[in-house]
Amino acid sequence: MAQFENVSVAKQANVYFDGKCVSHALTLADGTSKSVGVILPATLTFNTGVPEIMELVAGEAKVTLAGATEPVTYRGGESFEVPGDSSFQIEVLDTVHYVCHYGG
Repeated sequence: MAQFENVSVAKQANVYFDGKCVSHALTLADGTSKSVGVILPATLTFNTGVPEIMELVAGEAKVTLAGATEPVTYRGGESFEVPGDSSFQIEVLDTVHYVCHYGG
């Protein structure tokens, strides 16, 4: 889907890593939480509290999940899953537009 309907959006942006990642929190009508954002070219490590599905809308990145030895390349239209209480390193090659689905 190209857009979300009937959502609440936090007005304050979440800004991480000196502005290299900026997102907005969304809450859907059914209570589901998501964030929508952009990650600029950089190599960053994110920690998770709950399982997440990272959907790349556009861009390209190499992702290394905690415990993995080799990165996997993802492009717009693809997604990857991250367990809860874990982490992943993302090397953004081309600005990534993403949706993070929490509770994957």
